[in-house]
Amino acid sequence: MTSDTSSAGILSRPYLLATVGACALVFLSAFESLAVTTIMPLVSRDLDGASLYALAFAGPLATGVMGMVAAGNWSDRRGPAAPLYSSVALFVAGLLIAGTAGTMEILVLGRLVQGLGGGAMTVALYVLVARVYPPALHPKIFAAFAASWVVPSLVGPFAAGVVAQLSSWHWVFLGVVGLVVPALLMVVPAVRGMSSEPAAEPAPAEPVPWAFGRMGWAALAAVAVLGLNLSAEVPGVGGVIAVVALVFALVAVRPLVPRGTLTARRGLPSVILVRGLASAAFFGAEVYLPYLLTERYAFTPTFAGLTLTGAALAWAGASAVQGRLGAKLADDLAVKIGAALVLIAVISTLVTAVFALPAAVAIVGWILAGGGMGLMYPRLSVMTLALSTPENQGFNSAAMSISDSLGGALSLAATGLVFAAFTTTNSFAGVFALTAVIAVVGVLIAPRVAARVAASEGPSDSTAAPELTHHV
Repeated sequence: MTSDTSSAGILSRPYLLATVGACALVFLSAFESLAVTTIMPLVSRDLDGASLYALAFAGPLATGVMGMVAAGNWSDRRGPAAPLYSSVALFVAGLLIAGTAGTMEILVLGRLVQGLGGGAMTVALYVLVARVYPPALHPKIFAAFAASWVVPSLVGPFAAGVVAQLSSWHWVFLGVVGLVVPALLMVVPAVRGMSSEPAAEPAPAEPVPWAFGRMGWAALAAVAVLGLNLSAEVPGVGGVIAVVALVFALVAVRPLVPRGTLTARRGLPSVILVRGLASAAFFGAEVYLPYLLTERYAFTPTFAGLTLTGAALAWAGASAVQGRLGAKLADDLAVKIGAALVLIAVISTLVTAVFALPAAVAIVGWILAGGGMGLMYPRLSVMTLALSTPENQGFNSAAMSISDSLGGALSLAATGLVFAAFTTTNSFAGVFALTAVIAVVGVLIAPRVAARVAASEGPSDSTAAPELTHHV
């Protein structure tokens, strides 16, 4: 787009199709993420796949990291067109595989492919924004992306439950396919327009090299997460495999995040680490909450999904409140309050599972969890950019997305092992106890985000800004 349109809005004629198409892709990705959480207990029961329940969630997060790194590097080399088309194709292929699956193994395979495409699509869309929209419109299009999460948060879980009850859970996957393609077609004119206009900046003297090293580490991290999930299926040596996989995951993530992240160094490293811990505690518990409600309290998938809707509403509301408060609410204070709310919520689910308390205790508690995440996530993003330099903004933003995804993936892998290990007692109590421990660690490290230290060094990379992978 030419610079004389910089004063136009994101819904004006030059940008209308690109805006609607890009927001539709974000909307569909968000809907699928929330909908699958609602129907997975039903899917697991239908396909006799309880042992792979956690992998169905952790796998896409793990392969998504591979997609993020690869699409970012590919976009640096050739622009976002090819990565965007390829990522959408992978996302659709994953939906088709999962939607036609007759076994839990095939469904998990589809989820892995879907995650690979979804992670890459996240990156490609953000690079597309940078290339198509003038800087003055960036806040507006990113706000539109955030808004594209709100409606799926409101209707996604409930709609998925209704579809699963009235028709079949298969259509929760297949029904999205017919909407993804039209959304992509609306973006195509903007993608084609990029190549016909002069570049805003001089082309680099040498082409950007393939970052095979980072892609290799991302692949190793994904394989480690998958190995951790599957270790329980190997009799005798499953514990050894789990330990080795965890070590490999931690080793692999080190080059993908700022120095000092794994040791909770004050400032930016702790910001990145808290993001991963928040994701691990929240999503590690959330995917088992509908399971608890359907198994122990005989909730239908529809009403179990409403629990997630309540948390999503609280997330969106808290995010809006912290935005209005601005500097009146210090960034570090928002993070500390948010971490404490998530801990309280996870403990509420734990005591509900242990003492068979009314389901309302866990449901109300989970609304607090959504509020805590709504306070934390935007402020962690603000702090990441504030503690970055122009040379490492891309690397640090990507590091936050990677910490987000891998934190959730590792937590889900670990909770899957715990759930399988406690089959003769209270499996849900074991899961919520583990996530409560993670939440405690998050509360303890949260104060360390406040220190204003020099931004961590890291290679520049035009990977995604952090807010597209989950709610804003």
